[in-house]
Amino acid sequence: MFNKVLIANRGEIASRIIRACKELDIPTVAIYSEEDATSLYVKKADESYMVGPGPIQGYLNIHRLVDLAMKVGVDAIHPGYGFLSENPKFPLLCEKKGITFIGPSSMTIADMGNKVTARQMMKKANVPILPGTDNSVKDIAGAVEFAEQIGYPVMVKASGGGGGRGLRVAKNKQELTNAFTTAQKESAAAFGLSEVFLEKYIDRPHHIEFQILADKFGNTIHLGERDCSIQRRHQKVLEITPSLILDQELRRRMGEAAVKAARAANYTNAGTIEFLVDEARNFYFIEMNTRIQVEHPITEETTGIDLVKKQIEIAAGKPLELRQEDVRINGYAIECRICAEDPKNNFLPSFGKVTAYYSPGGIGVRIDGAIYKDFIIPSHYDSLIVKLIVRGSTWDETVRRMHRSLDEFIVRGVKTNILFLKNIMADPDFRAGRFDTGYIDRKPALMDYKEYRAPTDIVAAIAGAIAAHHGF
Repeated sequence: MFNKVLIANRGEIASRIIRACKELDIPTVAIYSEEDATSLYVKKADESYMVGPGPIQGYLNIHRLVDLAMKVGVDAIHPGYGFLSENPKFPLLCEKKGITFIGPSSMTIADMGNKVTARQMMKKANVPILPGTDNSVKDIAGAVEFAEQIGYPVMVKASGGGGGRGLRVAKNKQELTNAFTTAQKESAAAFGLSEVFLEKYIDRPHHIEFQILADKFGNTIHLGERDCSIQRRHQKVLEITPSLILDQELRRRMGEAAVKAARAANYTNAGTIEFLVDEARNFYFIEMNTRIQVEHPITEETTGIDLVKKQIEIAAGKPLELRQEDVRINGYAIECRICAEDPKNNFLPSFGKVTAYYSPGGIGVRIDGAIYKDFIIPSHYDSLIVKLIVRGSTWDETVRRMHRSLDEFIVRGVKTNILFLKNIMADPDFRAGRFDTGYIDRKPALMDYKEYRAPTDIVAAIAGAIAAHHGF
């Protein structure tokens, strides 16, 4: 096992990795920016070092992080998600310096990070893919020609994309012209690569992903699926497992395809194979995430398998002790992403000081969080502040438990999506499993909630009204 692990990340995922390391008796090293100096994970790590300059660059400086790891005696680095987790240059430098990267190889990350290359590899391995271009599209004329061959609507996607960035839907030639240019610019800004490709757009699909584990000895298994269909702006809001739309036969076929995809990519460690499922229950590979996912806890809750521990053990050269037939899915689980944002204002991020914080508890309730009372949420990072995970023996019990937990959850000082999520839990369509990737767009009533107003705000409003009435 490792002597010391550096966590090249921040926030709740850094805390999550620290917990796994502590249970494995591995000392941890945290990194932080000046803005993160008071974060919980900094206090939980055995050692902590400030990196810079600025709030972002320190987390992205590959050479500085590897130099720090070598200086403080680290023999492994866990990248978490985001930041450098899917940058192939990071594990490549670790490999050169004799430090273990807790994740797949640099070559696998590079192959799967390029969506065109990934499509080609999956096609060769007979994993179902969406109709689309075999290579990146160089100009608008080529994009229009292909779109007219397969028919609109189409998706314009960044070759190096992810998280909804560099993705646009076009329903006609004019929209395609605009989408092509916009996707190229977004891709260049976000990923340093302006290449885009086209895929056929599926109306009202489900976004289903399979969690896989693969060791260094050729053993590859999946741990079931997660339904990530409820999204805003192509970004996930909540996730559930198991999916309500898969029967046992479709689950078996998709699981086998996920394992086949991982093997085609020569994958090791934990990863995720993502599919779209259409209304006829056809499924298509869309991408592979070569890292731990934000939503990994719901798989842990229904399988009892600690995915971060497995990541560390696999990276240390330990073979998987699990076989596919050993994996059991027990009950249901939901993860709600509690974000500092305003759903009524196009989910605009909301940052500042947390003036009150109370998290729910009870049987089947888990909190993976990064904030506390008086914590100042920085404006430089993702708006995710807490993950609320619940599990239950039945779907109905799990939804009711999540609704109750959201009702108990109190965060003051910043706007959050808690009441918005609570409305989803109360929605008859959600409870009946009638949802897909367009669910939120079709449900404006989800924004119908009354926000909390502090007593001082109410007094000020009343005083203002009285003053206006009397002409003060």
